[in-house]
Amino acid sequence: MEVSAAGFLSAQFPTRHKLAPIDAMITVTYFTDVISSWCFYFEPAWAELRRRYAGHPVTFDWKLAVIPAEALPKTLAEAEAYYRRSGTITRQQQMLNAGYHEFKGSYVAANAVLEAARVLGFAGDEPRLAVAEAAMRRGEKVGRYEVAAKVLADTLGTDAGEIEALARSEEIQQVLRDSAALFSSLQATQRPAVWIVSEIDDRALFSGVMKIEPMAATIDAMMGDVLAYRS
Repeated sequence: MEVSAAGFLSAQFPTRHKLAPIDAMITVTYFTDVISSWCFYFEPAWAELRRRYAGHPVTFDWKLAVIPAEALPKTLAEAEAYYRRSGTITRQQQMLNAGYHEFKGSYVAANAVLEAARVLGFAGDEPRLAVAEAAMRRGEKVGRYEVAAKVLADTLGTDAGEIEALARSEEIQQVLRDSAALFSSLQATQRPAVWIVSEIDDRALFSGVMKIEPMAATIDAMMGDVLAYRS
């Protein structure tokens, strides 16, 4: 009977404790913009992918690829039409709230606060989900630094002023520019994008793919190859 790499690893290394000394075989990086509706729809799949490989030598991370102003809706009517279409395609029960749109450019502030939260020790998915929910469910104006910072402060129990100051800093702005440049260098055209790299430098990029099955199959295949090299 054929056994997947994930199944083999589960049998060999059943707990996180046993995995601790082993370097990650695979790195999975999720490129997102916190105000991307397609990324918002993808979040449950991303969470499921992480759950599926919990306890395996797979490292998960996220990077921000801010959507340029020219790729965003120009009017409220356009934004709502876009949400009706994307919501129908992905079979959503509730249409997203376009009220956060201000049509003034890209949403750097909404993303910068996430990098600030990471610096402050909040590197998981919770900050990203909090800002996305505030924008696309409640219509809060997260394109403003003070609004996005308050959303995170309320969620994380930290200081909004500290988050805002850090988000506005040149260091954080450079992080956003660097991650956008990396996204562009991969020739990814859509968000969400998932970049999978193994320790033997096998690589795969999924850009705009919303289902995790092909990603999981790729991770399994790469782990199998790494196991073969290690043996």
